[in-house]
Amino acid sequence: MNNRLVSFGRRYERLITVMFLGIISLIVWTIVASFYPSYILPSPGEVGLRFKELLTKGNRLAEHFLITFLEALVGFLFGALTALPLSYLLARHPRLDRLITPLVVAIQAIPIVALAPLLVIWFGFGITSKILIAALVSFFPMLTNGVVGIRETDPRLKQLLIIMGATKREIFFKLEVPTALPVIFGGVRMGLTLSVIGAVVGEFSGAGKGLGYLVYFARGTFDTPLIFVALIALAAIGVGFYLLISVLEAAVMPWKEREK
Repeated sequence: MNNRLVSFGRRYERLITVMFLGIISLIVWTIVASFYPSYILPSPGEVGLRFKELLTKGNRLAEHFLITFLEALVGFLFGALTALPLSYLLARHPRLDRLITPLVVAIQAIPIVALAPLLVIWFGFGITSKILIAALVSFFPMLTNGVVGIRETDPRLKQLLIIMGATKREIFFKLEVPTALPVIFGGVRMGLTLSVIGAVVGEFSGAGKGLGYLVYFARGTFDTPLIFVALIALAAIGVGFYLLISVLEAAVMPWKEREK
C-alpha cells in the first residue's frame, strides 16, 4: 500500500513539474515573440489560430499527422523485426558478427539525409520509401543494443542452468531475455524516436503529404506559424511513442518498476 502511495506521489510530482515548466515556457515564448514579427517568431496565440484554421478547413492536419505517424510506426516495427533477431545471431555467432558488422557500420556511416533521396528515387514518392527510411534509421540502435544486451548474460549462470538440465529454450527465455531486456528497451526507445526523424527526412526528400511536407511547404511560403504547428505535432508523436514504450517496459519488466 505504501509503495503504491509513493509511486502515485512521484507520478503526481512529475505531472506538476511538467505543467509548471510548460506554463513558464509559454510565458517566455510570448514575451520573446513580442519583439519579433510573426514570420520570424510567432506568438503562441498565432500558432493556436493557425492550428484552429487547419482543423476547421477540412481537418488536413489530421491527415498529415496520420501519414507521418504510420510511416514512423510501421518503419519502426519493420526495423525491430529485422534488428532484434539479427542481434541475437550476431551475439551468439562471432564469425557472423565479423562478417556482417563491417557492412552494417559502413551503411550507418552514410548520413540518412544523403541516402533518403536515393531511396525515394528507387521506391517512389509514396509511403513505402518513407517507411524504409524510418526502418533504416531505427534499425541500428536496436541492433547495437540487442547485441550488447545478449552478451551481458552471465556465462556462469548459463553454465549453472545447463548443469541443472535446462534446455536451450529455457535458457533463452529465463536467462538471456530477462538479462538483455533493459538494454534492448533502451535501443527500442531510441529507435522509435529516431523513426519519426527518418519519416520526416523522407518527406523532405519528396512527398505530397505528412508533417515533414507541411514544414517544407511552410518554409517556402514563410508561414512560420504552420511550421510551429507541424513541429508541435511531431513532438506529440515522439512523446506518445516514448510513453507507449514506457508502459510496455513496465508491463514486460515489472521488477524494474518495483526497484524504482
